[in-house]
Amino acid sequence: MIKIDGSEGEGGGQVVRNSVALSLITGQPFTIHNVRGKRSKPGLMRQHVTAVEAACVIGAAETSGLAVGSTELTFRPGTVTPGDYHFAVGTAGSTGLVLQTVLMPLILADGPSRLVLEGGTHNMLAPPFDFIERCFVPIINRMGPTVTAKLVRHGFYPRGGGRIEVDIVPSPLRRIDGLDRGALVSRSVNALVAGLPGEIAAREIKEARKRLPDWPEDAFSIRQLPEAQGPGNILLVEAEFEHVTEISSGFGKLGTSAESLAKDASRRMSGFIESNAFAGPYLADQLLLPFALAGGGSFTTVKPSQHARTAADIIDLFLGRRFHFDQQCGGEHLVRLR
Repeated sequence: MIKIDGSEGEGGGQVVRNSVALSLITGQPFTIHNVRGKRSKPGLMRQHVTAVEAACVIGAAETSGLAVGSTELTFRPGTVTPGDYHFAVGTAGSTGLVLQTVLMPLILADGPSRLVLEGGTHNMLAPPFDFIERCFVPIINRMGPTVTAKLVRHGFYPRGGGRIEVDIVPSPLRRIDGLDRGALVSRSVNALVAGLPGEIAAREIKEARKRLPDWPEDAFSIRQLPEAQGPGNILLVEAEFEHVTEISSGFGKLGTSAESLAKDASRRMSGFIESNAFAGPYLADQLLLPFALAGGGSFTTVKPSQHARTAADIIDLFLGRRFHFDQQCGGEHLVRLR
């Protein structure tokens, strides 16, 4: 039984998600105490409970302590069975974070699977669907599997109600290297609003134009979603390179001006473009698990976050494979297994 202190390192829900995924893959049970110990509201949230419930369904697992607010969780895996699955978070909890929990076990299963996930698709503190579809999934597909993700309906916090559909054709993961992102292919800034005044999106686009003066005029756009899918707002700043795509996003929320949101998202994208890194900070977090399961490979990223270093620690506990983050002369970090 692997024992984990959920308050160590980044101290958030990623510890739960990665532990569950690795437990299903390796067959090793685990116990976490102090779940999400560094959060303002420690313990499991609804989206974490749904993620673990989904893992129990696909992997015939048994748990104790699985309840909203619980700070202790024990997980005993069974055998992963591919198939058609439908999971609903029940709130605006992130469908993407539920997907992260079950994707790798299903990718390594012995048959294809289809997932329908309902809940939040564009949530604060979680990668939006656009990031999963255009940044993360293409890298996974280069490693052997075939994963397709479709957004059926947007779901914003706090209402939720979104829906994504994911088809998975499994395959052993092969090693790849992400050291060269290639030439810049396209750039775009898209402001989405649902059930909110369009003036919010217009202000975001105006500020983004100011912060990204060398981007072409036709790169900026506004998309008004059906009112029933709101209220919600997100700004997506995207740069597509030959070998990788990066998206920085800003979520509209009370107390944050449209200008401040656009300034921050534009600044983060400018910093990434000026670097030589292959992966931005959020993509780097998500690449650690598949690269570890592939048994090797490497990629470069900007300064590694505590989130990434904590993910690396959990991977080492289950697989005995240690990532190293070595700063390069250009400022980026080379991430590789030793």
